Amino acid sequence: MCWRPFRELSTTLEESPLDPRFDWLHASAAAVDLEAREAAISRQGELTKPPGSLGRLEDIAIQLAALQGRAQPALEQVRIVIFAADHGIASAGVSAFPQAVTAQMIANMAAGGAAISVLARQIGASIELIDLGTVAPVPAHPLIRQAVIAASTANLAEAPAMSAEQLAQALAEGAAALERARAAGAELFIAGEMGIGNTTAATALTCALLGLPASSLVGPGTGLDRGGLARKQALIEQALALHRDSLADPTEAPIQALAHLGGFEIAAMAGAYVACAQQRVPMLIDGFISSAAALVASRICPGAADWMLLAHASAEPGHQAMVQALGLRPLLDLGMRLGEGSGAAAAVPLLRLACDLHAQMATFAEAGVAPKGD
Repeated sequence: MCWRPFRELSTTLEESPLDPRFDWLHASAAAVDLEAREAAISRQGELTKPPGSLGRLEDIAIQLAALQGRAQPALEQVRIVIFAADHGIASAGVSAFPQAVTAQMIANMAAGGAAISVLARQIGASIELIDLGTVAPVPAHPLIRQAVIAASTANLAEAPAMSAEQLAQALAEGAAALERARAAGAELFIAGEMGIGNTTAATALTCALLGLPASSLVGPGTGLDRGGLARKQALIEQALALHRDSLADPTEAPIQALAHLGGFEIAAMAGAYVACAQQRVPMLIDGFISSAAALVASRICPGAADWMLLAHASAEPGHQAMVQALGLRPLLDLGMRLGEGSGAAAAVPLLRLACDLHAQMATFAEAGVAPKGD
């Protein structure tokens, strides 16, 4: 079963015994289709090649078959959703860029000028941008959904990042984004993010969930210098110490950590990932920030990781610890650390190649080729 909703978020947050706004998290992750998986394995054994000779391309096709519930999976409809939000911790100087960049980049994405915009066009993916709250105003645009929770989270080094009400809203926005993706026929869901300061939140969140010191995970994010890295590490350690008592109960740790240390966009991604697992939608996880949200989702809802493919190995130093905790294996290692869902979008052609090889290669019988041993 999935994680049961928290009894309270501590005395600094609103008291909320078994808050009904979190009831939807009760639902279990769906089981993968083992019959479709076996059918895909059988087909792989009939294709005109030595068994296993296409390596992970074979594994990808088999996994997607199990997730999509069909022996021959397809990825014609890909949905990319970018969750954007600002962070109170950004005022402490944890990013090389000013906080106004969050809103500016949302506008750039909508105009088609960001990396994820180019990638989405190239792979033919539909894209949705969700503004969960930015310090600077975000212009109206057909691609931008206004779902503002607050101008930013609180400074996580001084107070809980968000209230129970704000957390419930962010999680629900993620689940609603998945519902819209399903309604559009999405066969694969990609969540991206934009938010100055969010590598700090993701690092703090991961440290809390994995019981690791900030020194083992902290990285440059958008390009911090040595002094900036030291300041970022000190602030994360301060935050972990401040919220340690609130994170002591292991049964409530995932949601407590998300509320105290996360961000609106990270919570929305986690909500989308839980909903994907519950509603049988395969998801392709991006890099550092997305993996932090995926880690939360997997802790809230055991079995959620079965519905995840990991797109790439982030260049952020702490990503490897997340990868190991999730039990996933990156598809690509390109030294990327942009975020936005860019690494996931770059991996889509590889997934499509796996599907096409699986579906379009001739079998030994079709080609008139004698199989091994004949």
